[in-house]
Amino acid sequence: MNRVIAGLYAVTPEGAGEEGLLQRSEQALTGGARILQYRDKSENHALRSRIATALAGLCRTYQALFIVNDDIDLASVSGAHGVHLGRDDATLVHARAALGPRAVIGASCYNDLDRAEEAVRAGADYLAFGSFYASAVKPSAVRASLDLLREARRRFDLPLVAIGGITPQNAPALVEAGADALAVVTALFEAADTRSVAQSFARLFGQRASAVSSA
Repeated sequence: MNRVIAGLYAVTPEGAGEEGLLQRSEQALTGGARILQYRDKSENHALRSRIATALAGLCRTYQALFIVNDDIDLASVSGAHGVHLGRDDATLVHARAALGPRAVIGASCYNDLDRAEEAVRAGADYLAFGSFYASAVKPSAVRASLDLLREARRRFDLPLVAIGGITPQNAPALVEAGADALAVVTALFEAADTRSVAQSFARLFGQRASAVSSA
């Protein structure tokens, strides 16, 4: 399994029906998503476990990374490759102790480079910044700038993930500023054709790889 954090990083919407969520997730994966994160903070533990286990299976089929948002125990029992942690979640140190050295552990850094420095010291595998654009998922989220992303690219060797209101139209600026991966919710899971939109995002990274190889 390739544990490089790069390309389209699909993040599931909360409150979606099980069947539709699985279908859309598979469409995102067939369209080129390289990472899939399951995000659901509901109290229906049986449903969350069933969906997470099914998504883990899909990711194995399509050779993509499967990440669980917030829940270390769910990540462990579902067979996820790792967990993504925010400001109010468990610590990176606790997650590493629970999931082991091979687990992929990401940290939300919002618009805070000092928090990113702390995450690096604590052993994060990737750093997520945003919201870069207005987001219907988290409308009150702090905003991050392209200049902050460029500074993070200059300062950190870890993969950088951009999140927040990202569409195929505004994504190129983030890739150019140094984002290794784009975390996308609405533009994927509310699209009329999720697979086609995923392909649009995936092409951005193919284009960057081609530009680098020809430089």
